[in-house]
Amino acid sequence: MHEMSLAQSIVELAEEQARARHSEAVEELELEIGRLAGVELQTLDFALESAVKGSLLEHARIVRHIIDGEGQCTDCGNVFPMDALFASCPSCGSYCVKILKGKELRVKSIVIK
Repeated sequence: MHEMSLAQSIVELAEEQARARHSEAVEELELEIGRLAGVELQTLDFALESAVKGSLLEHARIVRHIIDGEGQCTDCGNVFPMDALFASCPSCGSYCVKILKGKELRVKSIVIK
């Protein structure tokens, strides 16, 4: 379950930033998670609940922004929504697709106290 290591890394990053600014706690953590990032969202939520216990994020509000997948066919140029990494172009059927959005996994902002 790599979501637990992701959750621990997110907590460590936020705590490092808070401590560098001599903060007592993190009030809010804002995440962007792409649907094509290979992360099970419910499992990450569960892992984050566990990872924040006893940390500076224990009482933080965690805001998740889910980014839908979007791809562009390199053969015909069609831009289309993607639900899976290896989707074919709905216009021409080609699998030569460049992913434009949906693989993000980042901490967008940290609000400290």
